[in-house]
Amino acid sequence: MANIQEIASAAKSSANILGIKKFDIYGSSVDSTSVQVDQGEPRQVKASNLSGVTVRVWNEENTMGVTSTTDVDPKGLELALKTAYEASFFGVKENVPDFSPEAIAPLDVKATEKVEQAGVTELINSLLSAEKELMAAHPAIKGVPYNNLAQRDVDRFYLNSDGALRTESHSLASVYLYSKTEEEGRKPRSAGAFRISHGVKDLDINGCIQETADKTISHLNYQKVQTGKYTVVFSPDAFLSLLSAFSNLYNAQNILDKQSLSTPDDIGKEIASPLLCVCDDALHPANVGAESFDGEGTPTRRVPLIENGVLSGFLHSAGTAKRMNAKPTGNASIGAKVSVSPNFYHVYAGAKAEKEFSLETAENVILIDDLQALHAGVKALQGSFSLPFDGWIVNKGVRTSIESATVAGDFLTVLTSIIFVEPEPELTPGGVCPRVWVEGLSITGE
Repeated sequence: MANIQEIASAAKSSANILGIKKFDIYGSSVDSTSVQVDQGEPRQVKASNLSGVTVRVWNEENTMGVTSTTDVDPKGLELALKTAYEASFFGVKENVPDFSPEAIAPLDVKATEKVEQAGVTELINSLLSAEKELMAAHPAIKGVPYNNLAQRDVDRFYLNSDGALRTESHSLASVYLYSKTEEEGRKPRSAGAFRISHGVKDLDINGCIQETADKTISHLNYQKVQTGKYTVVFSPDAFLSLLSAFSNLYNAQNILDKQSLSTPDDIGKEIASPLLCVCDDALHPANVGAESFDGEGTPTRRVPLIENGVLSGFLHSAGTAKRMNAKPTGNASIGAKVSVSPNFYHVYAGAKAEKEFSLETAENVILIDDLQALHAGVKALQGSFSLPFDGWIVNKGVRTSIESATVAGDFLTVLTSIIFVEPEPELTPGGVCPRVWVEGLSITGE
């Protein structure tokens, strides 16, 4: 992407010529390479460079127009400003988005350096040897149908006509492996794992292979499970899947749109067991792709959402913060309608549990590793879910894979039925979270 300073000065001079007094621009450029393999052969190699900017312009009547373009040379910027200005006369009259009051606040983050990207051949060879090793782990593992090794460099910037100017860059690499078994007279079983780091060199591919193999092999001896109520232990990934599926609970935009399980007055209300704490923490040290500002230029930060079971905060854009008399939290993305979304969850134990639980001693608990069909099985506005899952029934440390089953419940009831939050956190793609124990959930076997 062109130098940010050049973009800023080109935008300013075009705005002057066009008589535009108020505008802002958010832009990003993502340079990525990813490979996939299949049965010892490269299946897909993708390289892409996606860059684009979103331009917002306010007119004299303070209505706003927005346009996006991939063309960031002076001519392209001039055209984008002009188009957004023309569109501004058709913009909304109520709750018009505005600059974030924190777009010029200082950022308290260390700059991250980009990591040198690995060559495509190195990516393919690493993934081929991972596939080979995984298939050698057990005779029943016949393939790794889903796999991906990817790296990307990200550059982002935000600037506005009030003098805000922010830029940042970082690198990311990730590997995903998902293996499948075939045995005569048995159902195919599968499992997957994921790892992420700044660059391919420090990516824990071996750990990913090991976890995928262990999980897949543990599913080979499966049994049916009796339908009934069980104590359920959610893996970090599974618990964060639920938290994301019902994020309308603390999303200020959803709350204002009346598309939420919460109302603006719910801050301070006890909604979960006192054992649970949840915050959105873009700057958590474990967040490899941490972003220090959002689409409106607001610095990202740690936002407590649930503290010892009490709803303590909402995720805000500049617009929702203004309407709810709060501060923007750095969770906005820019566009014609600004949307709000979580950055990176941090879930941890709150109040001390009366009793500690362990998979080594617990009897007949269900450990859910992975929830499926979240798009279909979640009724986000009713708070209910019914989801197929991969998991085990665990009896005093012995895990037996469950052939197939669904877990159903009400999310707010799940939050109040938490009986233990384990102390050991794990890193997942969506955040940092330990295993969470919930009592009395309905499990339906086949």
